[in-house]
Amino acid sequence: MSIYRFGADLELAASMPRHDMRARETVKIGVLAPLTGPAASWGRPGYEGCQIWADRVNSGGGVKIGGQRRLVEVVAYDDQYDPARAILGAKQLVLDAGVKIILMLGGDTVPVIADFLTRSRMLATTLLPSDLSPDIPYLIAPCELHPIYVVTGVDWLAENRPELRTAALCAQKDALGLPSLATYRAAFEAAGITIVKEVLYSGAPEDPVAIADAMLAAKPDILCWDTAYEPFVHALTETAYRRGFRGQILSCTCDNYPALVARTSRAFMEGFIFHFPEFDDPALDRLDIGFPRPRDFYAEFNRRFPGQWSAVSWEYCAILEMWRKAVEQIQTVEPAVVLSAMRMGGGSHNVFGEARWWGRELFGVDNALVGSWPVVRITDGVARIVELRSILDWWEKHGPLLLRHMRACGQMWDQRLTAATMDAAAMGRDQPPGISS
Repeated sequence: MSIYRFGADLELAASMPRHDMRARETVKIGVLAPLTGPAASWGRPGYEGCQIWADRVNSGGGVKIGGQRRLVEVVAYDDQYDPARAILGAKQLVLDAGVKIILMLGGDTVPVIADFLTRSRMLATTLLPSDLSPDIPYLIAPCELHPIYVVTGVDWLAENRPELRTAALCAQKDALGLPSLATYRAAFEAAGITIVKEVLYSGAPEDPVAIADAMLAAKPDILCWDTAYEPFVHALTETAYRRGFRGQILSCTCDNYPALVARTSRAFMEGFIFHFPEFDDPALDRLDIGFPRPRDFYAEFNRRFPGQWSAVSWEYCAILEMWRKAVEQIQTVEPAVVLSAMRMGGGSHNVFGEARWWGRELFGVDNALVGSWPVVRITDGVARIVELRSILDWWEKHGPLLLRHMRACGQMWDQRLTAATMDAAAMGRDQPPGISS
C-alpha cells in the first residue's frame, strides 16, 4: 500500500525559490470522461462546463502565478466509460499533454488507472467517493458525494411523507450502481421503509418495461431508480406512467426532466425526488455557496449547449474553481503541492456550503469533501431545492448500518482494493511506461 504524508509537498514548495517567468505559458487541464456512449450524460456536459470555466478564467487573463497570469487549456479524452480506453487516455493526458490535474467521472474506469495515477503523482478527481482508497492518495472527491448523498432524499421522505412504508428498487451491477444500491438499502432501513422488491441488471440497459413491471408487481409505495443512466431513468419512468403508477418516485438523478414532464404529465411527475438542482434555483441565491454566479453560469451553459444540462454540468468546473484558488494561494501548478493546499486545515466549502475532508471509516482515507447536499423535488413541472440535508448528521446516526450494507455488496475500500489487485494480476498488468518507481 502506498504511504503519503499530506503536507510534505507543500512544505517543500514553500522552501523553493520563486522565479519570475517571463514567457506566457499555458496550464493544461485534463478531462478523462465518457463523452460518447451510455454514460455520456455524466461526462460530456461536465466537459462543456469546463469550457465555460476556461473561457471565463482566460478572459480575465488566466490563472495568476508568481505575478504573471497563465492561460488554461482543457484537454479532453473520451474514455466511453471503458477501462481499456481509460488507461490509454490517462497516459496520453499525463505523458503527452502534460496536464496538471485530471477530472474524471470515476467508477469502473478507476481501478485500471489507479497505479498509474499514484506512480505519476498526478492529482485526479472523481465524482464517486466510492473510488477512494488509501492506495490512491492523489485521488480526491471534492465535489459530488455519490452515492452517500442519496440518504438525504430517503430521510426527507420519511420525515415529510411518513405514510410511505414500502419501496421497490432497481440497480445496475457496476461501480455506479452497486455502491448506490448499498446506500439506498441502508437509507431505507434507517427510515423504517421495507424494500419489497429488488431488480439488478447489467450496466447496459436491459428491457426497462420488464424491470418496471417486476417492481410494480410488488405494489410498492415508492419506486426507486437508484443511479440509472439518463435513458434508463426516462424509460422506467415512462413505463410506470403507462402502467398507471401514482405513488412516489425517487432517483439519484433526473437529467432532462422537462422531457419527462412533456411525455407524461405534470401531475404524474409532481413530487419526483432527486438530488441535482438547476442553477437558476432561487435557493442558490440565498445560500453562501462555493460556486461563482450560478444563475449566470446556468444561463450561459443553456445558451451555448442547449438541451445538454445534466447533473454534472457544473461539477467539473466547480472542482476547477477550488483548484484555481489553491494554485493562486500556493503559487504553483505542481499536482501534489496543489493537493496539499486544497486539503490544508481539514475543512473547506463545497458547492453547497461548509464541508470537511472526511471518509476514513468508509473509504480508508479522508479524501472526500463532505457537507450538506440538496433534496430536489419537482413541483408544478419545475425542479426546486426543498432542503439541504447534512450527510454527516445522517452518518453520525446510521454509520454502522451503511458500513454493513457496503460490505455486503462488496463495496468497502479494502474489498475493492483486493479485487483490483487480483484483476491486475490476472491481466498481467505491469508498471506503466514512462513512470519510475
